[in-house]
Amino acid sequence: MSTAEQNRSVMWNSSTPELTARPPDNIGRIYIPDRLLGWIVPVTVLLVWELLARLGMLPPNWLPAPTVVGKTIYQLAIAGDLLKHAGTTIARVAVGFLLGAGAGTLLGGLTGYLRIARKLFDPLLQALRSVPSIAWVPLFLLWLGIQETSKIALISVGAFFPVYLNLSVAMRHVDPKLLEVGKLYRLSSFQMVRRIILPAALPEYIVGLRSGLGLAWMFVVAAELLGASSGIGYLMVDGEMTGRAAVILASVILFAIFGKATDWMMNAVGRKLLGHRAR
Repeated sequence: MSTAEQNRSVMWNSSTPELTARPPDNIGRIYIPDRLLGWIVPVTVLLVWELLARLGMLPPNWLPAPTVVGKTIYQLAIAGDLLKHAGTTIARVAVGFLLGAGAGTLLGGLTGYLRIARKLFDPLLQALRSVPSIAWVPLFLLWLGIQETSKIALISVGAFFPVYLNLSVAMRHVDPKLLEVGKLYRLSSFQMVRRIILPAALPEYIVGLRSGLGLAWMFVVAAELLGASSGIGYLMVDGEMTGRAAVILASVILFAIFGKATDWMMNAVGRKLLGHRAR
């Protein structure tokens, strides 16, 4: 055997054990699907909360156990109150969101595409965006009364600004190279908007819709806390007036469940529209 062959044999024999003896990186790790990761923290909080409540470390009149809150929700469902109040709140959010998102889409597209419209409307709208939600309540009650119109108007205001801002900014920040391509193909203004600007702004627009939907759920709480005779917010007020902490917590949990469910649906629609661009 030549010297070169001996050297190759020594190198092969010395490197082979390292390659075969090295264990896989994933041994000893616990695999948890991504869809289950989001449940770890809520379930842990509920378990600790239940344990502390059963040990008597949490006052039951202030923070009842999760099982007590769950029983309260079940009793509301059996009595028919859950369907009544939840249906009323969901209807208010749906109508208010559609009106606010529609107006936000119209003005956002207008100010994002036309410079003159942006100079006319954007300063005023940006100033109104800073007004707290509770500041609109007395004005809407004075103008529209305590009926459904004032509540829906308040929810619409909450949904309007995120949709308007995201769409307007997204349309202004479209990649100039895409616009140059449209000009090379001699696209008309309508074709430029439909085929280039709107598809490019779609991801940010969907984010604005999700943000607007979240604010619609926040604003419905303010609307129902002041002068409502039905709705989940009314349940919170009723629980406060009667000293039932379980009813208040049940209302908070219902808001969280319905808000998360509608956001999940909006996200699913957005991913379908975005196709391969969805993350």
